[in-house]
Amino acid sequence: MITYLYWAAVIGLAVLCLFAGSRLGSLGKGAIVGAIVFLAGWLAYYFHYEQVFVKRFGGVMRISVPDGQRHLGSTWKDDNLWVENYDPRTNECIFSEYAKGNLLEGRVVIKNCNPLIEKKEAPGATPAR
Repeated sequence: MITYLYWAAVIGLAVLCLFAGSRLGSLGKGAIVGAIVFLAGWLAYYFHYEQVFVKRFGGVMRISVPDGQRHLGSTWKDDNLWVENYDPRTNECIFSEYAKGNLLEGRVVIKNCNPLIEKKEAPGATPAR
Protein backbone atom coordinates (compact mmCIF):
# COMPACT_ATOMS: atom_id res chain seq x y z
CA MET A 1 0.00 0.00 0.00
CA ILE A 2 2.79 2.39 0.89
CA THR A 3 4.36 1.77 -2.51
CA TYR A 4 1.17 2.90 -4.25
CA LEU A 5 1.06 6.05 -2.14
CA TYR A 6 4.69 6.80 -2.98
CA TRP A 7 4.12 6.43 -6.73
CA ALA A 8 0.91 8.47 -6.55
CA ALA A 9 2.89 11.27 -4.87
CA VAL A 10 5.72 11.11 -7.42
CA ILE A 11 3.35 11.10 -10.41
CA GLY A 12 1.25 13.82 -8.77
CA LEU A 13 4.33 16.03 -8.39
CA ALA A 14 5.35 15.42 -11.99
CA VAL A 15 1.86 16.34 -13.23
CA LEU A 16 1.83 19.39 -10.95
CA CYS A 17 5.12 20.53 -12.53
CA LEU A 18 3.55 20.14 -15.98
CA PHE A 19 0.45 22.07 -14.90
CA ALA A 20 2.49 24.84 -13.27
CA GLY A 21 4.65 25.12 -16.39
CA SER A 22 1.59 25.49 -18.62
CA ARG A 23 0.06 28.11 -16.31
CA LEU A 24 3.30 30.10 -16.32
CA GLY A 25 3.46 30.01 -20.11
CA SER A 26 6.22 27.46 -20.65
CA LEU A 27 4.90 23.94 -21.08
CA GLY A 28 8.33 22.75 -22.28
CA LYS A 29 10.07 23.84 -19.09
CA GLY A 30 7.27 22.30 -17.02
CA ALA A 31 7.69 19.01 -18.90
CA ILE A 32 11.45 19.04 -18.28
CA VAL A 33 11.00 19.71 -14.55
CA GLY A 34 8.26 17.06 -14.39
CA ALA A 35 10.54 14.52 -16.07
CA ILE A 36 13.35 15.38 -13.63
CA VAL A 37 10.97 14.94 -10.67
CA PHE A 38 9.78 11.57 -12.02
CA LEU A 39 13.35 10.37 -12.70
CA ALA A 40 14.49 11.46 -9.23
CA GLY A 41 11.51 9.62 -7.69
CA TRP A 42 12.27 6.47 -9.66
CA LEU A 43 15.96 6.52 -8.72
CA ALA A 44 15.13 7.15 -5.05
CA TYR A 45 12.73 4.20 -5.06
CA TYR A 46 15.10 1.84 -6.82
CA PHE A 47 18.22 2.75 -4.84
CA HIS A 48 16.70 3.37 -1.41
CA TYR A 49 13.00 3.02 -0.73
CA GLU A 50 12.09 -0.39 -2.20
CA GLN A 51 13.56 -2.53 0.59
CA VAL A 52 12.73 0.07 3.25
CA PHE A 53 9.06 -0.10 2.24
CA VAL A 54 9.07 -3.90 2.20
CA LYS A 55 10.74 -4.29 5.59
CA ARG A 56 9.13 -1.47 7.55
CA PHE A 57 5.74 -0.95 5.94
CA GLY A 58 4.81 -4.29 4.36
CA GLY A 59 5.47 -3.61 0.69
CA VAL A 60 6.05 -6.25 -1.98
CA MET A 61 9.38 -7.36 -3.41
CA ARG A 62 9.97 -10.36 -5.64
CA ILE A 63 13.17 -12.35 -6.03
CA SER A 64 13.65 -15.78 -7.54
CA VAL A 65 15.77 -18.77 -6.61
CA PRO A 66 18.40 -19.52 -9.29
CA ASP A 67 17.85 -22.68 -11.33
CA GLY A 68 19.20 -25.82 -9.70
CA GLN A 69 19.31 -24.31 -6.20
CA ARG A 70 17.01 -24.83 -3.23
CA HIS A 71 15.92 -22.05 -0.91
CA LEU A 72 16.81 -22.57 2.76
CA GLY A 73 16.01 -19.28 4.45
CA SER A 74 16.20 -15.52 4.47
CA THR A 75 16.73 -12.74 6.99
CA TRP A 76 17.07 -8.96 7.21
CA LYS A 77 20.29 -7.28 8.26
CA ASP A 78 19.61 -3.56 8.62
CA ASP A 79 17.68 -2.74 5.43
CA ASN A 80 19.26 -5.46 3.28
CA LEU A 81 17.80 -8.91 2.65
CA TRP A 82 20.08 -11.95 2.95
CA VAL A 83 18.89 -15.14 1.24
CA GLU A 84 20.38 -18.60 1.82
CA ASN A 85 20.22 -21.13 -1.00
CA TYR A 86 21.76 -24.57 -1.39
CA ASP A 87 23.31 -25.82 -4.62
CA PRO A 88 23.25 -29.65 -4.61
CA ARG A 89 25.50 -29.90 -7.70
CA THR A 90 28.44 -28.18 -6.01
CA ASN A 91 27.45 -29.01 -2.39
CA GLU A 92 27.62 -25.30 -1.41
CA CYS A 93 25.44 -23.06 0.73
CA ILE A 94 25.24 -19.61 -0.82
CA PHE A 95 24.26 -16.51 1.15
CA SER A 96 23.35 -13.66 -1.19
CA GLU A 97 22.66 -10.08 -0.14
CA TYR A 98 20.02 -8.08 -1.94
CA ALA A 99 21.11 -4.51 -1.29
CA LYS A 100 19.51 -1.25 -2.27
CA GLY A 101 19.68 -0.83 -6.01
CA ASN A 102 21.62 -4.08 -6.38
CA LEU A 103 24.86 -2.22 -5.62
CA LEU A 104 27.56 -3.54 -3.32
CA GLU A 105 25.82 -6.87 -2.85
CA GLY A 106 27.60 -9.35 -0.63
CA ARG A 107 27.95 -13.07 -1.25
CA VAL A 108 29.19 -15.78 1.09
CA VAL A 109 29.81 -19.33 -0.17
CA ILE A 110 30.21 -22.21 2.28
CA LYS A 111 31.83 -25.23 0.65
CA ASN A 112 30.99 -28.84 1.61
CA CYS A 113 27.70 -27.71 3.09
CA ASN A 114 24.99 -30.34 2.93
CA PRO A 115 22.00 -29.19 5.00
CA LEU A 116 19.43 -31.39 3.28
CA ILE A 117 20.88 -34.81 4.12
CA GLU A 118 21.12 -36.06 7.68
CA LYS A 119 24.44 -37.46 8.83
CA LYS A 120 24.37 -41.18 9.47
CA GLU A 121 25.33 -42.36 12.92
CA ALA A 122 28.23 -44.75 13.34
CA PRO A 123 27.21 -48.33 14.15
CA GLY A 124 26.85 -48.80 17.90
CA ALA A 125 26.89 -45.07 18.66
CA THR A 126 24.23 -43.64 20.93
CA PRO A 127 22.06 -40.96 19.35
CA ALA A 128 22.58 -37.38 20.51
CA ARG A 129 19.80 -35.86 22.58
